[in-house]
This record gives sequence, structure tokens and C-alpha cells, in this order.
Amino acid sequence: MSQKRRNRKKKREKERKREKEQKEQEKTNWPKEILSYALIIIIAILLSAHLNVVVSGSMETAFYRGDIVATETSNLFGLGVQEFNPETDVNVGDVVVYDAVWYSEPVIHRVINVETINGTKYFTIKGDNNKEADPYLVTPDRITAKVLTIGGHLIVIPKIGHITLLFRGL
Repeated sequence: MSQKRRNRKKKREKERKREKEQKEQEKTNWPKEILSYALIIIIAILLSAHLNVVVSGSMETAFYRGDIVATETSNLFGLGVQEFNPETDVNVGDVVVYDAVWYSEPVIHRVINVETINGTKYFTIKGDNNKEADPYLVTPDRITAKVLTIGGHLIVIPKIGHITLLFRGL
């Protein structure tokens, strides 16, 4: 057998060995791959519960329409997991997300007053860019989230919420 033939044979054997190793590696990698996809999905679900898109200009200059604000929730996915308690952890100056009786979408505005009437706590809430407070007092059970801050600054991701607004037709 000639040297060329032996070299080709060795080369083919190396290629077959490499292919076999790759197939074995692919077999052992699939659990890692599935786990990584599952982790990505879990992170996306958790993030979706902690990010809100701003749909109006009522809070300008704190944030603008199309911005996304990071929040902590009062009842994560309805499971009773409470990251903050609206009854005790909401104060004047906090920006909250609440279910308004006067608007179909959640409202993101700032608490400007807290008062107790006949033993029930009420919040007066107003958009920074609005002349008047929201039309109704808000009870703690209507507050669903509070915008997070770092060093007194709201956590805002600018502009990328516009994509969501386009899809939702807002």
C-alpha cells in the first residue's frame, strides 16, 4: 500500500472518529440545551411581571410614553407572593401602578397624599404632568405594583416599549 493511500485512510479514520465524538457530545448536550431554554423562558416570565410599558405622557418628565418601568408586585401572578405590601409600604412620593376605576389600562402615577377615612387607608394619586389629581381616591387593594428606585431614581428603560404599544394599537 502506498504512503498516499495510508495517509488518506488515516485521515478518513480521524474524520470518522471526530464525527463520532461530535455525535456523542451532541447526545450529552441536549439536557443542557433544554435547561438553558427553560431558564430563558422562566426569566422572561419573571421579567414580564416586573416591567410595565408607559402608555401616556402623564408622568413626563419622570418617564415618557413608550418607556418601560421596573416594578415590584403586590401579588406575583396571583400566587400570593408579596414583594411589597400596599397597606404599609406605599408612601407619599412613590410611583405606583394601580387598577383605576376610571381607565381600562393600569395607571402609573405618583402618590401625593395618604389619609385614613373611617379606618380605611386611601391614596391620592396624580400624574406628574397632570394639573389635577386622579378623579378617585385609591385603596391599597387596587395598587398592583410599585416602581423600583435606585438611590431615589426611578428605574426606567427608555423607548423600547414603543414596540408593545404598536402591537397593542395604543
